[in-house]
Amino acid sequence: MSALAHPASKPTDGPVARYLNRRLSWPLTMMIVRYRIPVTPNQVSLLSFAVAVAAAYLLAVGPHWLGGALVQLSSVLDGVDGELARVTGRASRRGAFLDALLDRYADAAVIGGLAYYAMTVHGPSPPLVLLALAALAGDIMVSYLHARGEASLGRHPALIGVVPQLASRDVRLFVVFLGALFGAPLETLITITVLSHGYVLAKLVDAYVNYVEPEQKERV
Repeated sequence: MSALAHPASKPTDGPVARYLNRRLSWPLTMMIVRYRIPVTPNQVSLLSFAVAVAAAYLLAVGPHWLGGALVQLSSVLDGVDGELARVTGRASRRGAFLDALLDRYADAAVIGGLAYYAMTVHGPSPPLVLLALAALAGDIMVSYLHARGEASLGRHPALIGVVPQLASRDVRLFVVFLGALFGAPLETLITITVLSHGYVLAKLVDAYVNYVEPEQKERV
């Protein structure tokens, strides 16, 4: 791990989570533990989801910069639930399952709010609708790649090969934050589309080429 990375980082963290979000989420986690604030990891997951939904609404109707700020806040809170679960020994498969599902709904809401924002600026059009759908599909496919990779290969795809996590959830949400901050919803949708689909294709080839089957390891 790089010396710049936060000690709370996980090997599967994306660059934004590793070098920025953890520096914000970890103090919140420690505050909860130190002052014995009665909140559970699942409640933090629900809070992160609620903030993302509020962000999606503000992305659609404004103020858009505040919507973007809440998107990034939701991303930071998404790190708190896992940290809190690990620190307090309350990590569970059920909690991870809930968090993953809430994240997908949150992502869909954020992309929907961003698409509505883009339509208010550029006007509704079939190409813009298709772009929004492509961004949503790419967003979902990155998450599916990671989940399916772990299930099928027994290892997170981020830990296989050489392609870095250039389109992980923390990165995608940070792109939305920047896009809202600079008033560029169309450019943000394009960036998410290219980044996510490009990453999925590159990682598919990367994992296919570099993954070694367990039986092959045994023969070696």
